[in-house]
Amino acid sequence: MERTLTAFAGDLWIATGDEGEVRAALNAMGDEAQNIWLFDDATGRQVDIDLRGPVIDEARGRGRPKLGVQSREVTLLPRHWDWLATQPGGASATLRRLVEDARKAAATPGPRAAMDAAYHFLTVMAGDRPHYEAAIRALYAKDEQLFMSLSQNWPSGIRDHGRALAAPAFAA
Repeated sequence: MERTLTAFAGDLWIATGDEGEVRAALNAMGDEAQNIWLFDDATGRQVDIDLRGPVIDEARGRGRPKLGVQSREVTLLPRHWDWLATQPGGASATLRRLVEDARKAAATPGPRAAMDAAYHFLTVMAGDRPHYEAAIRALYAKDEQLFMSLSQNWPSGIRDHGRALAAPAFAA
């Protein structure tokens, strides 16, 4: 699962999407793509990307390269190998299922991760706004109504994205 990024130019929301989508939106802006703030939505932290595009790795190894499969070593205890040998589809298929299940479970941020992501984003984008500190206290107190009220007069892009990052914290 690719990470989701959000780009701002000052107070204005520019784009949200995977790295390729955000890169395309910023490149379409041309010279206007200056003073861009880019955030990883999972953590709320600032990130940088190379606007020139992804580096294509031409190296081919074992596995099924057309599918993106890579052969790597996995070290398990004998009892793990014994259990894998009894699973339908074999060890590789079972390990892929287990990894995908774990990725899906990790993709849904818990309340604390959502609070932290909103905090990191809002510290950069709203740290000097009225009621910022009280809004952060309300966020960590899980007081959704107060958080919404205190953030109401912030620029819409910042307010809405901060609220979206914080939403899982209030849903729990």
